[in-house]
This record gives sequence, C-alpha cells and structure tokens, in this order.
Amino acid sequence: MTFDQIAWLPLCAGVTIAGLVFSFLAFRRRGAAAGMRAAAWALLPLAAYLTGALQALWTIGTTVVGFVTSLVFNPVVWAGVAVAGLSVVLFVVSGVMRGRKLAKASPGAPAQAQGSAQGSAQGQVRARPQAPAAPAQTGKPAVAAPKERKSDDDFSDIEDILRRRGIS
Repeated sequence: MTFDQIAWLPLCAGVTIAGLVFSFLAFRRRGAAAGMRAAAWALLPLAAYLTGALQALWTIGTTVVGFVTSLVFNPVVWAGVAVAGLSVVLFVVSGVMRGRKLAKASPGAPAQAQGSAQGSAQGQVRARPQAPAAPAQTGKPAVAAPKERKSDDDFSDIEDILRRRGIS
C-alpha cells in the first residue's frame, strides 16, 4: 500500500482527538504534569501530517520492513551470515593456534613480545623491566612489603601510599 492510498488527515486528526481526550482524563486523575505530557504526545500525529514528516516516516518504515523481511526470509542471506560466522571462527582458531605455536617455539618470547607491543602501542612510554620474584617469606606479616628503590617516574608517590595501606 502506498502513502497516497491512505486518508492520512482523518487518521491523524482522529488519533490527535483521542489523545486529547486521554490527556484531559490524565489531567483530572493524575494532575497537570501528566495531562500536559499526554497532550504533547497527542499533538504529534497531527504535527507530523501538517509538516510532511509523516510521508518521510512512512517511507523509512516501509524501507526498514522490506529490508528485515528480505533478510529473514531469504535463504541466500542466511548463507551469507553462515559464511561470515565461519570466517570469524577461523580467525579466532587460527589466532589461538598461532599463539600456542609461538609459545612452544620459545618460552620467553610471549612475555617479551607483549612488553614490546605495549611500549609501541603507547608511543613514547617504555615498559619498565620487572623485578625478579622475591622468595616466599614465612613469619613476616603480608603488609610489610620489602623496600624497593624509588623510581623517578610520576607514580612513585602513589605506589608508596598504596604499599603503606597494604594494597599492592
């Protein structure tokens, strides 16, 4: 059905009149704010008709409905969706396989590659070398962390405060 085959003025006027009746009832039952909000909604169909926006909305609606129905009911489109899904699965599986192959080839390579990737992704920020892991100590409280040398970066004060609070 095309836009010209429907009598839009009587339809929009009827919806607006019904909405104004509802807004009057809302005004009486729920107060002025609810009545004014209902009146604002009720005036929109008539405004859409008078400004010509109703024809644009009709065209957009029919286009969207046509697209969705051709998407849902077309087996060729579903075959395309299945091929796209297969492509995504192949990308993910090949990435996992590549990561395992690199990890098996050189045990230290993933950590070094990750550190260099972080440095290059952040521009001029360089990755700091990590301190060797301290041996487990027994008999000392977990809050007392071993003293480390202060670095000259901007976060040393924050790290000290967090260390004093027991947050690591």
